Amino acid sequence: MQNNTKHRILIFGATGFLGDAIYKELNAYYKTFGTYRMETRALQKNQHLFHFNVEEDDALEIIEVVKPSIIISAMRGEFGAQIVAHLHMIDYVKENDCKLIFLSSANVFDAYSQFPSHENDKTLSLSKYGYFKIKIENKLLRLPKKKYVIIRLPMVFGKQSPRIKEIKTFYKEKLPIETFPNLIMNVATDSKITQQIHYMINRNKTGIYHIGSTDLVHHEDFIKEITKLLGFENPIFKRVYTTNNDRYLAVLPKDNILPKHLQFTSQYILDELKPNL
Repeated sequence: MQNNTKHRILIFGATGFLGDAIYKELNAYYKTFGTYRMETRALQKNQHLFHFNVEEDDALEIIEVVKPSIIISAMRGEFGAQIVAHLHMIDYVKENDCKLIFLSSANVFDAYSQFPSHENDKTLSLSKYGYFKIKIENKLLRLPKKKYVIIRLPMVFGKQSPRIKEIKTFYKEKLPIETFPNLIMNVATDSKITQQIHYMINRNKTGIYHIGSTDLVHHEDFIKEITKLLGFENPIFKRVYTTNNDRYLAVLPKDNILPKHLQFTSQYILDELKPNL
């Protein structure tokens, strides 16, 4: 184990769904700082949180103040502005004793639909979101391997996740909940992602990681299971077909496999949500 006190961690997007979970997980163990976008009095008083609007502010200014040994990127915002911010992060990482942990997405493989994707598979995306993530990944891959961690995430669920909130809102407003019957995916939960990132920091892991359930599920089946857990009666579903055949959007590990206690199945996510939804 590394000495926890030596790390200074800066999380861009520390008040978003995943960023907040990561901040809470790491804050007790490391000197942890973060950025927030929306001003509130409580956030202004927190000396470890900095206001940052990716479309207007310079990421480097905050980085120079914090002088982190690890930067975690969990931010959202306009893609062009994010690319500029990440270039500034990468410039800092190049010149300093610092590593960048970048939260990427299964969408970097969304042009491939016939099989799940592994860490060293070639990326190719047909979506703007996937293309944007690939662009940042490619900049990171030019760094020495010890300088980065790329974490590719599938669909992420959790008690406070935007996806769960959206399902609840749609049901309440009697709107159809979209399902993709032909989409085969794996899934993740915020609690496991934060544990895995904590492990990677402690063990000084580097390279590309595929984080998600060890099994694959159909999107429609999984969403229907969630609505059952929520106790919904006769929810309205809208079945969306993007292709006549099954298509995969799943990220599975082959080279960088985490320990058994950090692995999980899709059923684990449902069980975790059950008492709290």
